[in-house]
Amino acid sequence: MKIILLFCICSISFAQEITGKELLEKAIQYHDPDNNWSRFNGTLLVTMETPNSSHRYSRIQINLPEAYFNVKASKDSKTTEYTLDKQKCSIALNGKSNLTDAELKTNNLSCERANLYKNYYTYLYGLPMKLKDPGTLINPKVEKKTFKGQDYLVLNVSYEDNIGTDIWYFYFNPETYALEVYQFYKTDDDGSLKKDSGEYILLSDVEIINNIKIPKIRKWYYNKDNGYLGTDILKQ
Repeated sequence: MKIILLFCICSISFAQEITGKELLEKAIQYHDPDNNWSRFNGTLLVTMETPNSSHRYSRIQINLPEAYFNVKASKDSKTTEYTLDKQKCSIALNGKSNLTDAELKTNNLSCERANLYKNYYTYLYGLPMKLKDPGTLINPKVEKKTFKGQDYLVLNVSYEDNIGTDIWYFYFNPETYALEVYQFYKTDDDGSLKKDSGEYILLSDVEIINNIKIPKIRKWYYNKDNGYLGTDILKQ
């Protein structure tokens, strides 16, 4: 009788386990129930606050169906603008688009940087949906962790070599499946995680844009010493 009872308890326990892909699907269902990210066309207004520095104000336009991306950022007296319209790249500085090579170099402006911004913003603001992109390796084992006093279901993600070498951890609320923290580490030449590298980002509040629940506030910290880096605040 005890053996049967033990078997039943174990069966229930195993039945309640969730795989990495199942967790991701539940998280996407929370954040993007109508699958709107794949056809996202909208504008994000982001204020970046950093210690001992003035704020940076960015207007980001993303139109995924049309392969269009534009970011216009202002800080102090400088305004930069990058546009990627399919394969065409354009750059402006303080409203001037006919820039010399010297002006581009002095202000660290390039089409390579434009693509970095596009990848950065579409990745971070497209989470967790972006975790279904090709080349993303989802660990099937979901961990249960306590971080900053809160309990989470944690998804471990890495990428194929041609995409990236960082190791990421995504922390989901175990009741709502909302993404509330993510964290990444660099790796060494052998592919091992470097514990004193990388950052973690705390997410709070929500902006609903195109019926997608997008975290409004992102606070960035170093993993190695919990040093505060800055805060991004999203407005629609």
